[in-house]
Amino acid sequence: MGKIMSFNLDEINKELSIKTPLDIVKWAIANSDKPVITTNFRPYEAAILHLVTQVKPNIEVIWCDTGYNTPNTYKHAEEVIHSLSLNVQLYAPKQTSAHRDVVLGIPNVDDPKHKIFTEQVKLEPFKRAMAEHKPDIWFTNLRIGQTAYRDSIDVISQSQDGTLKVSPFYNYSDEQLDTYLEEHNLSNEFKYFDPTKVLENRECGLHA
Repeated sequence: MGKIMSFNLDEINKELSIKTPLDIVKWAIANSDKPVITTNFRPYEAAILHLVTQVKPNIEVIWCDTGYNTPNTYKHAEEVIHSLSLNVQLYAPKQTSAHRDVVLGIPNVDDPKHKIFTEQVKLEPFKRAMAEHKPDIWFTNLRIGQTAYRDSIDVISQSQDGTLKVSPFYNYSDEQLDTYLEEHNLSNEFKYFDPTKVLENRECGLHA
């Protein structure tokens, strides 16, 4: 899984607690054999995509597209991909959204079928992507204050399969990210919809 796996998480987080997001990315890249970054082009994703590609321009960017993004999100994604010259690795569900709409639709979060829906449109493509790329470092834009689970982790955390997740902006507020976007002339997009979460404070199973 790479040389970074030999580090102690508590010691890493203590060391990185006084570092800038850019310093965190530089540290992670220097200690990684196979880093990737995942994105869904939700609000503030342009910030971490810009940050990480400043250090490693050709990093593999895994985009698991559920097929249910809004037109605004797709337009935003195209703009960011081209402006940052992203090395996007696109993963999509094995069944088209048109087919799924007929046989399953988008079940309510309380419906037992919602678990099947989430597995089809998000978890299966993600697991396939991670199995193919086998990263030792996974850059994410998780931040404190987003969900109860995310409040319990830190800049460096560990995924269920043992991959180390690095969240350089973990302690950043929306206002700080707004400033980052403005300083680097990056666009943002808020008309985003995740059919597997619906509510912002829900986890879909990707992280916890």
